[in-house]
Amino acid sequence: MANIAFIGLGNMGGPMAANLVKAGHKVTGFDLVQASKDAAKADGVGIAASALDAVKGADVVVTMLPAGKHVLSVWKEIIPSVGKNTLMIDCSTIDVESARFAHGHALEHNLPSIDAPVSGGTGGAKGATLTFMCGGSDAAFAAARPILENMGKKVVHCGEAGAGQAAKICNNMILGISMIGVSEAFALGEKLGLSHQALFDVASTSSGQCWSLTSYCPVPGPVPASPANNDYKPGFAAALMLKDLRLSQEAAKAAGAATPLGAHAESIYDAFEKAGHGGVDFSGIIKHVRGLAK
Repeated sequence: MANIAFIGLGNMGGPMAANLVKAGHKVTGFDLVQASKDAAKADGVGIAASALDAVKGADVVVTMLPAGKHVLSVWKEIIPSVGKNTLMIDCSTIDVESARFAHGHALEHNLPSIDAPVSGGTGGAKGATLTFMCGGSDAAFAAARPILENMGKKVVHCGEAGAGQAAKICNNMILGISMIGVSEAFALGEKLGLSHQALFDVASTSSGQCWSLTSYCPVPGPVPASPANNDYKPGFAAALMLKDLRLSQEAAKAAGAATPLGAHAESIYDAFEKAGHGGVDFSGIIKHVRGLAK
């Protein structure tokens, strides 16, 4: 078993660190929020006084932070103090450029590193059913895989440095677009007199089938586990979907790719957040879609 430092113990990082404890690892964590530290401590995570203290003696360092600037700041702070051959894993969802800079910091100190953003939301974090999308060398991925498998059910090597972030951004652009499409279909069906169940029964077994429909249906009833049945409590908050859609558009601009539906999805979620619904599950976008009708 490994000595693991886990920096970032929030809604995702806390349960992930707890699953590493359950797997038998010694986990020392740090977060700026006291409530997050308290929850992690209750799950068996040792709490350090600082990020630097957390990484002392660590074989593996995992970060789960809000944005690229936070990852770069933390990695710059801790990398000079970690031991030789310490494996650096970043599970945050950040821009590709920042991910590559983070890999560069690790490389300067001859440390193996992986960018490994996740899909699966808070439910996947708690249930250890996350999907990890990984970027980095073959050797770093081989070292990271057994650690990540303690926190998820699927671990995919997507390519070299930054490839994990690229895959995450593309995947979540699909998700944001498809949820709006499914929401529009249900809103139209309501106007045409279709019951939610009737539309679900047809679309879920026909060419309209997609994850946003069959696993995360935006109306209550057809999929009991979807947030629609719990007053749209996240789940995966709309503010986080907007963050990922913005990342997709930054990446598209930098790469010279045309993503008109991604851009439109970003504008729709932006309006939803500005209306005060950033903390609602992203499937709650159906409320915004209904409101667009004249």
